[in-house]
Amino acid sequence: MTKKRILIVGPTYPYRGGNSLFVSYLYDALIKEFDVEIVNFKLMYPSILFPGTTQYDESNEHFMKVPSKRMVNSIGPLSWWRTAKYIKKQNPDLVVFDWWQPFFGPCYRAISTLIDRQFENRILFLTENVISHEHRAVDRILTKIGLKHADRFLALSKQVVEDLKPFNPGNKKVFRSELPVFGWFKKDDAIDKNSLKKAFGYQPEDTVLLFFGYVRHYKGLDILIDAFAELNKKNPSYKLLVAGEFYDSPSIYTDQIKKLGLEDQINLENQFIPNEEVAKYFQAADALVMPYRSATQSGILNIAYGYELPVVVTRVGGLEEFVDQEQTGVIVDKADKEHLVAGVERFFELRDSVDFESFIRNRVQGSSFLKIAGVFEEIVAESLKTS
Repeated sequence: MTKKRILIVGPTYPYRGGNSLFVSYLYDALIKEFDVEIVNFKLMYPSILFPGTTQYDESNEHFMKVPSKRMVNSIGPLSWWRTAKYIKKQNPDLVVFDWWQPFFGPCYRAISTLIDRQFENRILFLTENVISHEHRAVDRILTKIGLKHADRFLALSKQVVEDLKPFNPGNKKVFRSELPVFGWFKKDDAIDKNSLKKAFGYQPEDTVLLFFGYVRHYKGLDILIDAFAELNKKNPSYKLLVAGEFYDSPSIYTDQIKKLGLEDQINLENQFIPNEEVAKYFQAADALVMPYRSATQSGILNIAYGYELPVVVTRVGGLEEFVDQEQTGVIVDKADKEHLVAGVERFFELRDSVDFESFIRNRVQGSSFLKIAGVFEEIVAESLKTS
C-alpha cells in the first residue's frame, strides 16, 4: 500500500532551538507511516531582528539531522512563490505549516494563498504557540493574516486550544497532541552527580536549582533571583545555576544579583548550551525551576523529564498541564517571590518521601506525542474525504 504523503513547512537543522527540535521529532515520529518531506527555511529571521548571537545550531554533536529542502526566505516574496510552486508540484496529501510566531504571518499567508485552491481542505496549521509571549498589538494582526487558510489545527496544549479561538471564527476542527519528551537528552546513570557539582564550584551537599534556556522577561528569572535570595538566606547550601543566552540585557540581572549580594551564590552562564553540554547542567541540578509569567508549553520542561529531573513551575498557560502535582514536580499558584519560595521548599520537603523519578518515567510513557502518527492518520483521512 502506497504511503500517504505529508509535506511540512517549518524549521529544522541547521537551525537551533525548540521549534527545530520539535519538527525533527515530528519527522521521526511520522516517517514510518507516511512519506514525509520538510520544506525548511533558508532565512528565518533577518539578523537585525534576531536577539541572540546566532540562529544556527553550532553544537559538535547532532543527534538527528533529518532531511529537508531549504527554500523559504521569511522576507523574500519570490521564495514564497517558488515554495508554493514546489509544493504544488509535489502534490502531497497534506500540507502542514508549523506555526509558533506571528512574524511569519505574511510568509505563511502568501504560500498558503498560492496553494489554497489545489489543496482545498488539506492545509493543517500545527500550532506550538498562537501568539508570542511578549506580543504587541501588531502580532494579533499578523496571526490573523497567517492563519487565514488553515483548514484544521493541531494544538500542543489546552492553552493553545483556547488561544486559537479568536483566530478560528469558522470553528475549524482542532486536534490535540503535545511536545515530545526529547529522548536525545536522557539521564546517564554512569555520570556522578557530586563530580558535576564540584565542576561548577559547588559542594556535594549543596542544593542546586537550575534555570535553563534563553532569558526573556516572561520567563521570570528576576522573580527567581528574588526568591533565591530568600531561600539562600534561610539555607546557605542553596545555589542557583543559570544556563542560557540572554535575550534581555544581562545587566538587568547582574545588577539585581549584585544588589542582593549573591555574586558568589549564583552562577550565570550567558551562552547557548550546545547539545553535548546539556547533560552536565541537568544532572548537576536537584530541581529545574521555571518561574514563567506566561507559557503554552515548554521544550525545557520535556528535556528535564528526559533527565528524570523534577520541576517547580508556575501555574500559567499550559505549563501545569504537563506537571503532575507533587509527583513529577510542584506547581505554584503565582509567579511571585513568596509562592516560588514556598514551592521550592515544598519540593524539598517531599523529596525523601516521593519517588519523583518514577512518576516522571510514568509520565513520559504516557505522553500523547507517542500517538501523534495516529492523529495524523485521522487528519489525512478526514482531509482527503472532504477535499
